[in-house]
Amino acid sequence: MKHLNSKQLVASAVAASLFVLTGCGGSSSEGNSAPTDIQLSATSVDENSAGATIGTLSAVDVNANDTFTFTTSHEDFEISGSSLKLKDDVALNFEKTTDVDVSLTVTDNSGASFSKTVSIAVNDLLDTYKFFNNDNVSSVSYSGQITRHVLIAELNQYIGGELQTDLETGALTTRQAVMDKLNSFYQISDEEYDLIADTFAVDFIEASEQSNLRQLSNSSKDLNGKIAGNDALGQHKDWNNGEFEGWGAKGSTTPHGLVQIFFGMLADNAEVYINGNTRNDFNGNPITKIYLTEDGRDLKQLIQKFLLGAVAFSQGVDDYLDNDTDSKGLRTTNIPADKDYTTLEHQWDEGYGYFGAARDYLEYTDDEIAGKGGRDAYSSGRHDSNNDGLFDLLSEVNFGNSVNAAKRDRGTASHTSPTDYSTTAFNALLAGRKIINDNIGSELTDAQMNDLLAQRDIVVEYWEKSISATVVHYINDTLADLNALETADFNYDDLAKHWSEMKGFALNLQFNRFSPLTDQDYALLHTLMQDAPVVSPEADLEQYKADLLQARDILEAAYGFDSEHVANW
Repeated sequence: MKHLNSKQLVASAVAASLFVLTGCGGSSSEGNSAPTDIQLSATSVDENSAGATIGTLSAVDVNANDTFTFTTSHEDFEISGSSLKLKDDVALNFEKTTDVDVSLTVTDNSGASFSKTVSIAVNDLLDTYKFFNNDNVSSVSYSGQITRHVLIAELNQYIGGELQTDLETGALTTRQAVMDKLNSFYQISDEEYDLIADTFAVDFIEASEQSNLRQLSNSSKDLNGKIAGNDALGQHKDWNNGEFEGWGAKGSTTPHGLVQIFFGMLADNAEVYINGNTRNDFNGNPITKIYLTEDGRDLKQLIQKFLLGAVAFSQGVDDYLDNDTDSKGLRTTNIPADKDYTTLEHQWDEGYGYFGAARDYLEYTDDEIAGKGGRDAYSSGRHDSNNDGLFDLLSEVNFGNSVNAAKRDRGTASHTSPTDYSTTAFNALLAGRKIINDNIGSELTDAQMNDLLAQRDIVVEYWEKSISATVVHYINDTLADLNALETADFNYDDLAKHWSEMKGFALNLQFNRFSPLTDQDYALLHTLMQDAPVVSPEADLEQYKADLLQARDILEAAYGFDSEHVANW
């Protein structure tokens, strides 16, 4: 499903263009006059509306009984019946062109023709996350959030390949050295940041505009300081004092503690390698990847997915977009001070930054965001929007949950009632920011705040739905892997990856105080999933598969998912 088809935002009116050029009539047979004009019932189209119909075509001809055929030579338009429309895979973009000239020809039943060019105006919609203050200076700022996305991405890249290289070359020779290296991505003090920011390489994608941490943020940013429980004010549960749940007994660890558990498991694996020993999976086959455990877990996936929730989702929905704490989130001032943005603008932007969407998110298709095809210029979820040859990590790259939302929409494109979590969340982020931007210099009235909270509720609902839908997706994948046990189709790496993505994402469903998943159902969900996949004996395996189906049913009921989506995600 195209992202671009479902936008429902207020357009900035653009006056409909008049026909701008006329053409000469073609030859006519004896007694027949050529058409003398082509009329189009409408001459404007909303941007980002792929396949949109422009208007109905008609011909002016003195011969009352003539019939007409319309054609166009423009590569982006086509004639459907008597209507001019964009081709199904084409949408226009006001930021790139404000109008398009389209050549049209009408031919009557005697072969006489007339041609002219019409100008189609492109209506400017609120479709890009760009806002300006009263001095016409950009008021959008969320560099800290992107810095943390980058740290998660760099840590994930390191675990996936560079860690193995460091072990093979002898760059890391002890368990503690491995722990220290992993924590260097996660926990950076102000003093350390000043020392390393200029040399901390940012290279998880090629051709990024920012090549080190300093170019992303001048002030210290790390993951530990913003993980659930470590932010001193505003979170709806005390994650560091017994409220964290989903790994071991409730309260047995904390979000920070779980990261250290995962790092410790990874360091244990590395120590086995350092000592010259080999680890085997539960089938007795050698494990060649440091991040895989012997019991079917993938630490690379567990760490990345958990951080996307315990940092990005938690901060986004339980801090910056929340309104339960004075002087935080949406209970901050919209009066300008000494910055280009108000505090309220900045809080909303920081929530947006943790969602992870590029500023022109709506220009992408779901395939492009997911890295599954589409236009080359938008491949792999990034686009050089300003054509400078580099990808600006602060505006031109899609991160984290914004990508998962598109993946889940992509997975329902052929279903009876496709989802559009990605567009719905992004449109609400735009609409909410516009409410704030339209009232810079004055505090929001009660009515305006209610409108803002309504948009916030949409953002939070669809952001969490995209996470929960991703859990469903990996339940399905894990079940398929378990069904292949003891067959030639079984792949240990796949089971570990899919189970760990399922578990890692599922841990994140506790961080939103507005969640439709009750605390009781959340606890049951993780009891059913357990802390490692069950693979034997046969009786336990069959029960575990039934438990995963029950977990899936819990999510379907809590989030109101369509059963067709749940079965096929």
